[in-house]
Amino acid sequence: MINKLNYRDPIEIDQGIFWIGFTDRDFSLHCNPYLIIEGDEAIVLDGGSRNDFSTVMLKILQTGLNPQSITKLIYHHYDPDLCGSIPDFEELIDNNSLTILSHSQNNVFIKYYGSGLKRECVEVMNFEWTFKTGRKLKFIRTPYSHSPGSFMTFDELTGTLFSSDIFGSYGKHWELYYDLIDDCSNCKIQERCPKDGKECPLDGIVNFHKNIMTSKRALDYALDKIEYLDIKRIAPQHGSIINKEKDIKTIIKRLREIKDIGIDAFDEVIK
Repeated sequence: MINKLNYRDPIEIDQGIFWIGFTDRDFSLHCNPYLIIEGDEAIVLDGGSRNDFSTVMLKILQTGLNPQSITKLIYHHYDPDLCGSIPDFEELIDNNSLTILSHSQNNVFIKYYGSGLKRECVEVMNFEWTFKTGRKLKFIRTPYSHSPGSFMTFDELTGTLFSSDIFGSYGKHWELYYDLIDDCSNCKIQERCPKDGKECPLDGIVNFHKNIMTSKRALDYALDKIEYLDIKRIAPQHGSIINKEKDIKTIIKRLREIKDIGIDAFDEVIK
């Protein structure tokens, strides 16, 4: 199934949820914006950089959606690979009801992208938002994974967790979905898989978290939150979608095994 996917098109990963990103085989960091269409409403999650906007908007149009139906832009933190295209969304959609949803600690910085859009804070909304149909999104705080205002979005209808940078990865040999082998749960993580010689996906995941997350304490806090949810799939902002329960458990296990994360690995001598 994975090899037959056409990455030039939007890809529906579950009911009304579309991957609207792109592939770049020469770059090791892939970004994954997502679109949810529910009835006559739509939202975009982590819409992407300014350079990516034409690709992202083309895929939105390919779904048959009128961009005027987009009423919310969700940003899980304030980095430019998520937020850079905010002014483009604002200009093209030109809808007075279009609103940014994020945490207040993100919104402080998001305003500097030059947008005049209204910004709502997820904590003021009791960490949830509901479509007119009743489909509910829950917002889960993950502070310092990797920014103070970081959070994730959980779609209760499909069990899809939009995990932002958590479960992200580096890797040039990218596919939309992970497909781990059984040995991944306990093998020694290395650059190449000893079984098939391919790039080890866990190596990219572990290195990403060691470099991007602030500390083991912050990552463990986020993983604790995740394990309370009834997750069917994880859709990160970087890397690949985790679509199997066994793979979710394996990756959580391997993330918990990491010792030196962020500041924990910083060993410069202070004089």
